[in-house]
Amino acid sequence: MATQFLAQIAVFSGLIAFGTAILSTSFLAIPVPPPLYEITAAPAFYFAISVLYPRRVSFWSTAIGSALGEAINVFVTNPSVGNPIYVPGIIWARAPEALIIYYFRNRSIRWLSVGMALATIYETFAFYIPDALFYSYALFSYATNAQGLTAGFAWATFDFGTLIDLAWIPVGVALIVAARKAFKTDFLR
Repeated sequence: MATQFLAQIAVFSGLIAFGTAILSTSFLAIPVPPPLYEITAAPAFYFAISVLYPRRVSFWSTAIGSALGEAINVFVTNPSVGNPIYVPGIIWARAPEALIIYYFRNRSIRWLSVGMALATIYETFAFYIPDALFYSYALFSYATNAQGLTAGFAWATFDFGTLIDLAWIPVGVALIVAARKAFKTDFLR
């Protein structure tokens, strides 16, 4: 059983890393101002995985895959604009999303959509609050000098662009419905 979980985590981490890094350089990525830089297809994948698979598979797949994908973005794809703090930041923002969505997995499609929306709202604030503090106190090269809390929170409002991930909810739901029909089961192990 442990081998199966490790294999699932490895495969889904790769899929989420692909959605985070590879697709961020393709036509599917939506460029946005810093500190976000891009919105990628990864949410559709971890939305579906969080419903279909056990909690530890979805949590660790989302954490590892997001970290790997963002590390590729920061150190390979966009080294001139990326910041190493983005790697732990994306784990902080995305991994709990899997737990939020998992909580709604035994409910209707409507409730799954609500869970995905709540997870996306969590992600947005998980980026917004630390980024506001980073701008306020000039941490991690977010600013050249301390700007104060008001200015920091104003600069971090670009993080609300993360709410575009709400657009991936129908795709995530479609993946769930398709997997359930194909495998004739509500949950995969």
